[in-house]
Amino acid sequence: MRPLLAAPATLERVAAALDGSGPALLPSTDPRVLSALRPDEPLESEEVAVVAPTSGSTGEPKGALLTAANLHASAAGTADRSGGHGQWLLALPTTHVGGLQVLVRSVLAGTEPVELTGPTTVEAFEAATARLTGARRYVSLVPTQLRRLLGSPALLAYDAVLLGGAAAPADLLARALDAGVRVITTYGMSETSGGCVYDGLPLPGVVVDAPDGRVRIAGPVVALGYRLRPDLTATAFADGFRTDDLGEVGPDGRLVVHGRADDVVVTGGEKVAPAAVEAVLARHPAVAEVAVIGVPDAEWGARVVAVVVLRAGAVLTLEQARAHVAAVLPRPAAPRELRVVEALPLLPSGKIDRMGLLR
Repeated sequence: MRPLLAAPATLERVAAALDGSGPALLPSTDPRVLSALRPDEPLESEEVAVVAPTSGSTGEPKGALLTAANLHASAAGTADRSGGHGQWLLALPTTHVGGLQVLVRSVLAGTEPVELTGPTTVEAFEAATARLTGARRYVSLVPTQLRRLLGSPALLAYDAVLLGGAAAPADLLARALDAGVRVITTYGMSETSGGCVYDGLPLPGVVVDAPDGRVRIAGPVVALGYRLRPDLTATAFADGFRTDDLGEVGPDGRLVVHGRADDVVVTGGEKVAPAAVEAVLARHPAVAEVAVIGVPDAEWGARVVAVVVLRAGAVLTLEQARAHVAAVLPRPAAPRELRVVEALPLLPSGKIDRMGLLR
């Protein structure tokens, strides 16, 4: 049986895992991940090239069993939608599927990625961008990174900026468009080899639907299942991959994601999707960044809480925030608490740390 190597992902290790000349790769040395995914035990299938850890931010870590064919299909789809293979800037951690896919795409393109080390600052980004030599240049970012980098002319050096990991606020996309930055929004997860829906449309061969309001994905990018969890595999992968996201597919075939099913806040008997509230508050002129959560409440069962980072010199009261939301969404969606912070807590992947917001 093919061995499983628990180690940081490098271009060489990813290449060996893809062509079968080396062990399958578990790109992590986190003791919590290793304890759950047990690299010393046999793999479920010889086809597995990578065991991609999920973030584990809301529960026990899981590992998506990705084959070389899964990863090849994802990388080929990215090249198809972005305009061809090219050289990548690695700005995401390779312990997460977004960063790992940068290495996979680089292997298949025969190019050497340039790594952005340390925090994502304009200075570091511009220095790393200057080291790129490829004719076509790409970078994958999360919305927090793009927001910090907007205004830097280095963004214009890229043929495409893939944006994923979290919902992209409309104002951020508008600002990027005004700045001349070509942004491709992506949707996907470890179980789908990373982003598999670009600008709302599935990659070639990928089928997306939402038969009961919950997004389901099928096609060549979908993992075999979960490492050492046949129980979860049987339920989540019975017919494609059943995600935890709520959404719908429009007449034009585009997927619209409304938020996570398990993030729904039930307040006073009414269901509120935090993503919808975030989208509205992000359009308020005083708000730079926002996250919405539900916290236990003796009267309402749960109350909607908005955690915001304000623009320089701006002021926002709870009453103003409630009025702004209630003008667009049903009244129960209006936050009952407003917390102003200097920065939103982030996971290493760049996603918002939802558990950190509760502290």
